[in-house]
Amino acid sequence: MKKLTNQINPWAWVPSLYLAEGLPYVMVNVVSLIMYKRLNVPNAEIAFYTSFLYFPWVIKPIWSPVVDTLKTKRYWILIMQLILGAAFAGVAFSIPTDNFFRYTLAFFWLMAFSSATHDIAADGFYMLGLSEHQQAYFVGIRSTFYRLAMITGQGFLVIMAGKLENHFGVVNGWTITFFVITALMFLFYIYHNFVLPRPKSDIKKELKPGENVLTEFGRTFLLFIKKDKILIIIGFLLLYRFGEAQLVKLASPFLLDKRDVGGLGLSTEEVGIVYGTVGLIALTIGGILGGFLVSKHGLKYWLWWMIIAINLPNGVYIYLSVFQPENFYIINAAVAIEQFGYGFGFTAYMMYMIYISEGPYKTAHFAIATGFMALGMMLPGLFSGWLQEQLGYPKFFTWVLFSAIPGFIITIFIPLRGDFGKKKENATT
Repeated sequence: MKKLTNQINPWAWVPSLYLAEGLPYVMVNVVSLIMYKRLNVPNAEIAFYTSFLYFPWVIKPIWSPVVDTLKTKRYWILIMQLILGAAFAGVAFSIPTDNFFRYTLAFFWLMAFSSATHDIAADGFYMLGLSEHQQAYFVGIRSTFYRLAMITGQGFLVIMAGKLENHFGVVNGWTITFFVITALMFLFYIYHNFVLPRPKSDIKKELKPGENVLTEFGRTFLLFIKKDKILIIIGFLLLYRFGEAQLVKLASPFLLDKRDVGGLGLSTEEVGIVYGTVGLIALTIGGILGGFLVSKHGLKYWLWWMIIAINLPNGVYIYLSVFQPENFYIINAAVAIEQFGYGFGFTAYMMYMIYISEGPYKTAHFAIATGFMALGMMLPGLFSGWLQEQLGYPKFFTWVLFSAIPGFIITIFIPLRGDFGKKKENATT
């Protein structure tokens, strides 16, 4: 029986595993903003408190060794999916209460920590449950289903919430939506309990005598910060998306806000279409094009075009906030331009994290780099909502555009090998 379990076709579990990985992330970091806006929470509070939800991803490099040394990856996946289901249910039960903001935030915190832990376990399990050939074959498939999770969360579920709002009211609409996600997450748990393989290599890591998790992480982190020009590198990781990190917290509230306070007055359903489907498709196309061009000419060749792409299209929000167009196609086109630029420009960021992680500790150093990435999203978000309320939307979006300048400046000084990312002439794939 064990032998048969290990021979489970990866198509049976890889797609569903990455749907289950992506869905909680998008609910915590994107859909929560839309829900709170529809429940009339002020922008400053939305941006400030939801920015702290990035923190579990900031500390993920520290938490990762703990997951390695306690239980198996399969165990962590299943228990986190169970906890995530409970957290979704907690949000659903809390929405109709008087203190919904405090209670739902507590459950979103639980969800964020569980989601970050699930990421660690799922990505590790992917390496253990597949052969090297299968890992290469399924890397595009796992990315595709992770993107589908984004579209499901930002698109389908937000559109569904909008339709339910029209029939049952805002509070009941979002309550029902979160009960639907609760059921979906519990179904993931039940399904994966049967279909996830049990690879022999999926065992908890045994520490040698005298070793402990914190000491090992400290040694790895010390090697990371000893890299050449490390302060420049960390500055780049924190500043490359400085403008985008502020924009992402206010984009959905701006689309939802009434026109008399400077927004576009879209419905929840319309935001699901604009930001969750059209925008995500444009983002995906931008990312694919970025990866193709970097493999053709190298990262250094495209770096400046990519930092321009991730920042300059943010100017479409200046146009939207000043002229407040009512044409739905124009709004979709503007958001698509910004998201395409974000997808294209983010390629450089991901590739640079891979570049600075080269060496014998590349997995651990890449995890540390992702922690700085999350910190770079968290810190600007803390003040972005307050700043928008002080400036108004047009001036805030103008500030977002100009706040890209520090990222441009520090990019001049980063270390980068000229041929990095370029496909070698003798490569066969």
